[in-house]
Amino acid sequence: MALWSGRFEEGVSEFTQEFGASLPVDKAMYKQDIAGSCAHAKMLANQGIISQDDAQAIVAGLKDIQAQIEAGEFEFDINNEDIHMSIESVLTQNIGDAGARLHTGRSRNDQVATDSRLYARYLCDDLMECINDLRGVLVQLAKDNFDVILPGFTHLQHAQPVLFSHHMLAYYWMFARDFARLENARAAANICPLGSAALAGTTYPLDRLATAEELGFDGVTLNSLDAVSDRDFLLDLDYACAVAMMHLSRLCEEIVLWSSSEFGYITLSDSFSTGSSIMPQKKNPDFAELTRGKTGRVVGDLVALLVTMKSLPLAYNKDLQEDKEGVMDAAKTLHDCLTCVCGMMSTMKVNEDAMMAAASKGYLAATDVADYLAKKGLPFRKAHEVVGHLVHTCEVRGCDLSDLTLDDFKAECDLFEADITGALDLPSIVAARNTIGGTGHEAVREQLAAAEVKLAVDVKLVEGRKEA
Repeated sequence: MALWSGRFEEGVSEFTQEFGASLPVDKAMYKQDIAGSCAHAKMLANQGIISQDDAQAIVAGLKDIQAQIEAGEFEFDINNEDIHMSIESVLTQNIGDAGARLHTGRSRNDQVATDSRLYARYLCDDLMECINDLRGVLVQLAKDNFDVILPGFTHLQHAQPVLFSHHMLAYYWMFARDFARLENARAAANICPLGSAALAGTTYPLDRLATAEELGFDGVTLNSLDAVSDRDFLLDLDYACAVAMMHLSRLCEEIVLWSSSEFGYITLSDSFSTGSSIMPQKKNPDFAELTRGKTGRVVGDLVALLVTMKSLPLAYNKDLQEDKEGVMDAAKTLHDCLTCVCGMMSTMKVNEDAMMAAASKGYLAATDVADYLAKKGLPFRKAHEVVGHLVHTCEVRGCDLSDLTLDDFKAECDLFEADITGALDLPSIVAARNTIGGTGHEAVREQLAAAEVKLAVDVKLVEGRKEA
């Protein structure tokens, strides 16, 4: 019999029982539910609402249930439609009336909101640790291949030469922002709704601040209607996951391109590649492709929750039972993809010669030739036009800018001198860009140092929480 069955003459059918149950999903939150119930029981006793003996029996009984769950010995009964009722019903069976007093001063509405916030906090910490692992891999790749040059692209066309280390750090900063988004999602989740009851608060003299402190929350919600119906913190987490997956997808798109025969910039480890059932020569970047593909499902998880929330009146509605599965899926997908990409990036081989050969094509020195003229007093737009003519000449001849003679340059503009060769040297072109954020060696060293400092701070933050 359901815990809410007193008002009903008939029970629900087997189908509707299963249809309405959230237990298959929310049983993942058993630790959070037990932690919230223990804190609530202690507070009730401290406030004189239940006896200390009852509170001690409740806490001991809950710890025993947790041990059973973790040992695989606890039987989840679908007739207890969610994790909260499943645990409470068994607790009451085990310890009697004391278990029935646990729900004093609370509702499943504020209970599930509390569990969800605690679980979101856990997911954020886990994902932030994974993000830091990938950031560490990117930093190491940048350090190990600091001087390697490759073509930078716009519109997937050769644009200007850049350092491979600069390219890796571009992704580092994307994932640093993802870390910050997850931290913000965690902060949004870290407010305690317990004590808001069903929607209007309670007449019992609860000490909500004590419960919040016991559970490690930063504070308490200030409106009971909002507290039980708010899922913004889950939307924040979904959004953070979706953006991080989008960044992974961009990185994996480049891995797919770079590992192709046309590029050959990198060689993936056999352990992160697959073959073909018919073409024996194939080495496919399947795991990069899968990560790219899984981005869609995480974006879908975000959209699904947005649509679920878009027209819900205050306060609680059963629709909110649909809030958890998508978030859990998004977090697990992101976790798995981060783990996969970490392994893929840390084991791949960087083919320096292929990158440099590619950088020698596509007139990557063109901008610097235009800058050469501009520094000699020619308006940049005119210099741009002059170099455009030179590139056209190269296209007609089938050569590169570095193949042109000084006479060829002077035929377009008499400002060219013998030192034009310096504007055609790729290492010199790269090394000259040392404004903050540039691809020059000095600028990238400064950027790399800043990245390592920032990563160390973020790693310490996550590790500190794990120790606590």
